[in-house]
Amino acid sequence: MKAALMKPAAPIRRVHPIAGTIALLTIASFWLATVAAEIWGSAATVTLVKTAIPWGFLLLVPALAATGGSGMALAQGGRSGLPARKRRRMAIIAANGMLVLIPSALFLAARAGAGRFDTGFVLVQAIELVAGAVNLTLLCLNLRDGIRMVRGRVA
Repeated sequence: MKAALMKPAAPIRRVHPIAGTIALLTIASFWLATVAAEIWGSAATVTLVKTAIPWGFLLLVPALAATGGSGMALAQGGRSGLPARKRRRMAIIAANGMLVLIPSALFLAARAGAGRFDTGFVLVQAIELVAGAVNLTLLCLNLRDGIRMVRGRVA
């Protein structure tokens, strides 16, 4: 039997939803903590949240890498339908993370740590919240489509 036609190993089928859930919950916690700190928190709370988020990358980056790698293995080269849509979304999620979210988080952590809550901080924070909401939405769509694929409704 050809490798492309073989079923993926059971561990990969377990790793993918676990890693994806960790990534989704981590990003959601960053976003919600930021919003909550800005609405209800003090400057000290905002500083705590913004300086803690980069440490969360130690969990998020491996979770996203495991999600992407296991997703590629599970898709087995699927170039159409739900696997293709999920792959396109993941490319946007990765680019958004690398080009917007990680640099923004590092900038905001540095500014917050220095107590500089100026116009630049507010502008970058707004950009970060929008980009984070985009990634959360795309990850939720991928979760929905992954559930559909598991249930056998691949389109």
